[in-house]
Amino acid sequence: MATTACFIIVSRNDIPIYEAEVGSAAKREDAAQLHQFILHAALDIVQDLAWTTSAMFLKAIDRFNDLVVSVYVTAGHILSTCGCFIDGINFCYFLLLLHTRLMLLHDSRNDDGIKSFFQEVHELYVKILLNPLYLPGSRITSSHFDTKVRALARKYL
Repeated sequence: MATTACFIIVSRNDIPIYEAEVGSAAKREDAAQLHQFILHAALDIVQDLAWTTSAMFLKAIDRFNDLVVSVYVTAGHILSTCGCFIDGINFCYFLLLLHTRLMLLHDSRNDDGIKSFFQEVHELYVKILLNPLYLPGSRITSSHFDTKVRALARKYL
């Protein structure tokens, strides 16, 4: 059975830092723009729900025709520590708060598979954040990350 699925990771400034069409359904010419529009429209709902519940996995928060938006919100916020040299000797550490949303537009009803997909992609995302060469909030361009996300989508979605 062919599925429609569009996955994005949205930074705290509502900027998509990773996007992938991960479904097996035939691609329509305007499907990518429609999927982006639906997911962007759901951001307000996500923002309201994220502060009213302690759950990280928010299933079926919005619907458009036969498509459903599910979201995984990072636990409270991701707390990241960064360091830098000052005068070549001292280190200056600062904390960086990231409020990241993993969003999936799908037409399947497999809530357990979707939750497992989100959890494993979140682990991959944390590994990206731990890379000292990655600037938090910038686009994720790693082909390794993309390959892993697509493999997880085939496995769980």
